[in-house]
Amino acid sequence: MLAQDVLARLAADGTAAVPLAHADLDITDPEAVRAALAEHRPTVIVNCAGWTDVDGAEEREDAALAVNGTGPRVLAEASKETGTVLLHVSTDYVFAGDAAAPYAEDAPTGPRGAYGRTKLAGEQAVRDILPETGQVVRTAWLYGAGGPNFVRTMIRLEAVKDTLDVVDDQRGQPTWTVDLADRLVRLGQGTLAGTVAGGVRHGTSSGDTTWFGFTREIFRLLGADPERVRPTTSEAFVRPAPRPAYSVLGHEGWQGTGIEPIRDWRAALAEAFPELVEAERGKADRMGATGQ
Repeated sequence: MLAQDVLARLAADGTAAVPLAHADLDITDPEAVRAALAEHRPTVIVNCAGWTDVDGAEEREDAALAVNGTGPRVLAEASKETGTVLLHVSTDYVFAGDAAAPYAEDAPTGPRGAYGRTKLAGEQAVRDILPETGQVVRTAWLYGAGGPNFVRTMIRLEAVKDTLDVVDDQRGQPTWTVDLADRLVRLGQGTLAGTVAGGVRHGTSSGDTTWFGFTREIFRLLGADPERVRPTTSEAFVRPAPRPAYSVLGHEGWQGTGIEPIRDWRAALAEAFPELVEAERGKADRMGATGQ
């Protein structure tokens, strides 16, 4: 989902890019990674690969660690050998989620689950190996037209459910992949030019809300009655992995980079919405046409 928008952003700039899916490159394989860099000679790598099954990571932490921890380390080591800039996408789950104010980039980490632990391992590898040319960009609550996500799910459910119960005790920052892709590209350009130092940035929208508030805004944009969305608690949706109650990230790390933090989540959602509706309803039409 994110990679599609990164590629679109690069294409808009006329910047050549080589998209490598898992079938094309196993980032946990050092020899394969070195061979890929030797063949394509990139100046910047954007690592959108990741084990994102939060609940599955609880049962298969070793497998999640290979993708989220070992993979970034392999990419960082190869990048150091070739002088390549590495942008690594991480997550709010590296924090405990129990704060009362936005987490700064240098706030103490404390993941509560396997997913967060494995992503933190990847962060640390990139920062240790590439202190000057490695960028860690933490994000959260991503949505976009290029894949399944919360917004598209709510668009689908609005059409078939009279009411929806949505948790109102988890707070975060809905973030459009198009906005994040723009910041990643600009960050890569700045790092390559030597105008932006390596480090940690938070790639989330400004402002914050709960899943309940997020869903009500989705209903409003659909022209549906937001009162059909009812608040509930996390206890009503028990999952194997703990969810952070507070995932709001600060954006001070963008200061001095010449790159502004991402705009307010409501403005982004409003702009993204027509494309999201088209993607979700187009999918439903295709499935209906094939009898699925």
